[in-house]
Order: sequence, then structure tokens, then C-alpha cells
Amino acid sequence: MLHGSLWDKIVWFTIPLALTGVFQQLLNAADVAVLGQFVGKNAMAAVGNNTALVGLILSLFMGLSLGANVVIAQNIGAEKFDKVRTTVHTAFLMSLITGIGMVAVSELIVSPIFYLLSVPPEVEEAAEIYLRIFLPGIPGIIVYNFEAAILRSRGDTRTPLIALIFASTMNIALNLVFVLKFDWGIEGVAVATDIANTCAAIMLFVVLLKTDGYLRLDFSEMKIDRAGLKEIISIGLPAGVQGMVFSLSNVLIQSAINSLGPNVMAGSAAAFTIEINMFCIMNAFGQAATTFVGQNYGAGNLARCKDVTRTAIKIGSIVIISLSILILYFVENLIGFYSSDPAVIETGAIRLWFFMSAEIVNVFMEVLAGSLRGYGFSTAPAVITLIFACGIRVFWVFVIFEMYPSYKVLMAVYPVTWIVTTIVLVFAYRFYMKHLKVVSL
Repeated sequence: MLHGSLWDKIVWFTIPLALTGVFQQLLNAADVAVLGQFVGKNAMAAVGNNTALVGLILSLFMGLSLGANVVIAQNIGAEKFDKVRTTVHTAFLMSLITGIGMVAVSELIVSPIFYLLSVPPEVEEAAEIYLRIFLPGIPGIIVYNFEAAILRSRGDTRTPLIALIFASTMNIALNLVFVLKFDWGIEGVAVATDIANTCAAIMLFVVLLKTDGYLRLDFSEMKIDRAGLKEIISIGLPAGVQGMVFSLSNVLIQSAINSLGPNVMAGSAAAFTIEINMFCIMNAFGQAATTFVGQNYGAGNLARCKDVTRTAIKIGSIVIISLSILILYFVENLIGFYSSDPAVIETGAIRLWFFMSAEIVNVFMEVLAGSLRGYGFSTAPAVITLIFACGIRVFWVFVIFEMYPSYKVLMAVYPVTWIVTTIVLVFAYRFYMKHLKVVSL
């Protein structure tokens, strides 16, 4: 990451990272597809209803894991390997403790959240059953993401990918067994997802126990370092809060979707499983920028940091434009994989047209925000996202959608918020680059 050409290193770093995100989302996509094909569109809508809520719960910890990635990467670049070891153990313990605590909190808020979401009666029971079974698997997801962040800080995106491929394959197999053989329906897919997520976390735990060098987990060193914890939180908490508020705005949008009925809920859920994979690819370029910038900033090479941002934007733009065209060409076939219902297919296609037509903007948003975090500036992208992306979405749901309550009007909120937020991020990035100086870590 510190020497030589950048484009090839970014590509080889990003491909496994993007595929890891895709396979992680495949866990949810498999649930939606199996339920849509073998149980019914109401069960499919029930899982889609929970997607935004699960994202809200997990966003905080995803941001904190990014903080661990930045702190470890910067110290690797600065060759402070003793600090790397203490941060690794701090990050792991933090994920385990907070993951377990989050289960209890999440179970308590299910009923109030469902009330606020205005879930239709024909979907509500199935949605609550799925979510209550899914929640005990949250520690596995959180621990996996922290473990993956530890490995990625050194440039290893391959190992987390292998673990997710195994987990996704297991999830699909268990879904089919539990639904077709045992007729467990929505309960079966929830249990299968919990098992798969836990297995992925265990696999990376074993890898970190056996790895050589400064990333190795050692039971004798398993303690939380206050200084390391403070650094992780200072960088990761703003990113986590940003993700939570962003997810909260998506929960509001999901509530508006729910008001349009089960067909719209099911079609939107199907489209989401496709578009979220595009986000995983864009987010991979953002995380690549975070890690590459973090190491090079730790090494004091500002010129290379700026080259990382430019290169990631160029490569990401080419990839996203190509994939967007491909998805829109096969849009009805892709939605039809989840359901043969014409109303569901039409709704899913509408959502994908709104998303894919403006996805290129997201590349700039993800890479610029990722680069700023790599420097340690995590608060700026969080505040910008809070004010512009989330603020506009809340206004849109409560004002614009109330005046024009149609699905197309609701979906238009996404490209509008992306464009506005990206414009502001460009100005913020240029401001920080103008005043940036090398600091001693």
C-alpha cells in the first residue's frame, strides 16, 4: 500500500472486499428469494420490512469497526506494532461485549418500532417472528465485522471473503432444508441466517488465533486498552452515528413504503437485495480509500494519499456505470427471480431505475467520505450526511410524500439526497486537503 502503482493494488484489495459485502448481503437475499418462491409474498415482505431496522441496529458497530480499521492501519504505516497489538485485542473484546449487550436492547425495542413503522396486519406477525429469531445472531455479525476490519487493516481482504462464501453457501443450504423439508417457513430462514453469521465469526476468530505477527489474538493479552479504545471510538463513533441516522431515515422511508401495501413492500424488498450489492461494491472502494489513505498518512506520504482518492474514484466510476447498465437491461428478469407476481416485478423495477440511474454519484460520496476517515476526519462526513442526506429524507417523507403519496415520488428522494450530499462532501474534502498537515501518530 505504501509503494509502487496504485490502481492494481486498489483493484486487488477492493475485489475481495466487494465480494465479501455481496456474500454478506446474499444471506438476506437468500432469505427473501426462498420465502418469495416457496412461502409467499407476505413472508417476503416481512423480511423486507426488517431490513432497514436491522441496518439501524448494526450501523453503530459497523462504524466502530471502521474506527478500528483506521487506527490499526495508521499504526501499521507508522510501524508502531506494539500499539497495533493492543488495538487488535481492544477491538475484538469491544465487539464481543457490545454485541451481546445489543441483543437485549434490541429485543426490547421490537414492539415499539413495529408500531412506529405501521406494519400492515397481514405482514406484522411474520415480520416480528423473523426479527426476534434473527436478533440473537447479531453478536456473530458484529464480531465478524470487527475481525474483518482487523484483517483488512493489513490489506487482507481475501480471508473475510472466504469465510463469507462458506457462510452464504451454508445459509442457502439450510434455508432450503428448513423450508422445504421441515416446513419451518420464516422461522427456518431466520435460524439459518443466525447459524451462518455465527460460523463466519468463528472462522475468522480461529484465523486470528493462528495468524503470525502483530494481528494475532492471544488470550494472555486479551484486555481493553483505554487509549486504543478512545482512538477507535473517536474515529468510529461519528461514522457509526452517521450510519444509524442514515438507517433511521431509511426506517422512515420503509414506513412510507409499508403504507402502500404488501405488493409494494415485496417489490421494494426484492429490489433492495439487488441495489444493496451495488452499495457493497461502492462501499468497498470507500473502505479501500480509508485503508490506503490511513497507512500512507501514517507513513507521512500526503501526495500518495491524494492519489489514492483520485484512483479509487476513477476505477469505481467505471465499475459502477458498467454494472448499472447491465442491471437496468435485465431489470425485470432480476426481480422475477424473487417473485412471479406482476405487481411485485413492476414495483421492484421502478425502484431499481431510480437507484441505478444515479449510482455514479454514490462512488464520489463513498470514496471522499472514506478518504476523510483515513486521515482521521470522521466527524465531517458524519455531520454532512446527518444534515443533508438524512435531513432531506425526513423532509421528503413528511412533506413531499404526504402531498404526493406515490411510490415514484418516494423513490426520487434517493438520487436527490445523494447529489446534494456529494456536492457538499466535495467542498469539505477540498477544505481539509488545503489545510492538511502531517502529524505524529
